Amino acid sequence: MSATAIRSTSRLAIARDVPEVFDYLCYVRRWPEWAPTVAESWVAGGAPLTPGARVEQRAKLPFGATRHRAQRVTVVEAPSSLAFAGPLGTSTARWGMEFAPIDPGQTEAEMWVEVDLKNIMRALPSRAFQARIQRVMDTEMVAIKAAVEGRR
Repeated sequence: MSATAIRSTSRLAIARDVPEVFDYLCYVRRWPEWAPTVAESWVAGGAPLTPGARVEQRAKLPFGATRHRAQRVTVVEAPSSLAFAGPLGTSTARWGMEFAPIDPGQTEAEMWVEVDLKNIMRALPSRAFQARIQRVMDTEMVAIKAAVEGRR
């Protein structure tokens, strides 16, 4: 991480086994269930979720509009971690999830996001930008927990 980078983390316990949580996150088409900025998501070419694959998305914009965005899969280590990289505005972002057992049927899930602030994004108040990222991550984690715990 560079000197002009920010990093945020969010973690919580999910009342399901690690493989269940990992498998849910690997099913990219379900990402709109928990990611408030994602309207649709898929792996390019129907490829499996493996390092080097591209996750394509229709991202939500204001007033019902959408735009295309893509991320590269950088890590898939079943059932403990996933990571991705792609643009965030004029900057580069990396994000991932890590999973660890707490007790039988309990998983500690941690989401992390790193953004290397570049170009015009260096002018943003980094604390405010980091706080926004944190709010989105916390919202996503609660939605992941609800989705996974609600599945049978």
